[in-house]
Amino acid sequence: MPVITSLIAGLLFGLGLILSGMTNPEKVIGFLDISGQWDPSLMLVMLGALLVSFFAFRHAKNREKSLLNEAIKLPTAQKIDRRLLIGSLLFGAGWGLAGYCPGPALSSLLSGDLAPVVFVLAMLAGMGLHEVMERRR
Repeated sequence: MPVITSLIAGLLFGLGLILSGMTNPEKVIGFLDISGQWDPSLMLVMLGALLVSFFAFRHAKNREKSLLNEAIKLPTAQKIDRRLLIGSLLFGAGWGLAGYCPGPALSSLLSGDLAPVVFVLAMLAGMGLHEVMERRR
């Protein structure tokens, strides 16, 4: 059952990204360009996501099991450290330069455009490099 619900949730998330315009790099870069032709329309998408997340996490915090009787594993770290800051900077730089972040890039793989394929390959290479570096620690 968890596999089916994960698949449904992923498809719903991907559809939401497509319908909201988050898979269009020009729209994303327009949102991030606050000194030029700023496009604030994606702010509603982000506010909607924050609103849903706020209530979902508040509800999950008081539970040990999900509605599907699976264990809830929430993050426990509360410290802002060097790794978090560097990761955030890399994420933001990649998002600003390419107009993609992981979810929209994956949703765009079947669009026929080469850009999301290159982005996902670079993302996978970065994930592999991170794994190698973590094993060396």
